[in-house]
Amino acid sequence: MAENTNDSAVLETEEELTSYTTETNAGAGTGTSQIAPCYGTGRRKEAVARVRLVPGTGKWTINGRPLEEYFPSKLLQREVNSPIVLLKLEGKFDAIVLVDGGGTTGQAGAIRLGVARALNAVDRDANRIALKKAGFLTRDSRVVERKKAGLHKARRAPQFSKR
Repeated sequence: MAENTNDSAVLETEEELTSYTTETNAGAGTGTSQIAPCYGTGRRKEAVARVRLVPGTGKWTINGRPLEEYFPSKLLQREVNSPIVLLKLEGKFDAIVLVDGGGTTGQAGAIRLGVARALNAVDRDANRIALKKAGFLTRDSRVVERKKAGLHKARRAPQFSKR
């Protein structure tokens, strides 16, 4: 009998753990945010993105090229668009982005932060809680460590020969 009560207690805690996660209650938006022109700057690694959101039909322009052409990878397209999808504002803003520096993933991360900051600026009361909870307003401060003298890379030392 003790085994049965233990099992039921374990099942209850598993249900509690699976019933609530940060993803389920990420504060998904209602799509009722204010629609107005807004601006945000995002940075990631060496990339810097200047994002301007204007009321429109959901068209993306990155350095004068459409989103699908600039980021052929569906993963990066999803990452860039994730703050808008979270707030359920698809098709309500046109995004005009100027991005330079870094590689493709760094640029995508910079654009995502810029979009999140712009959406936060346009309607702080409706958008901030959801964006903050999803982690879109936090800048990823990790950058490449500099190379040190006497080493091949930042930490890679020359191979040691005993003889």
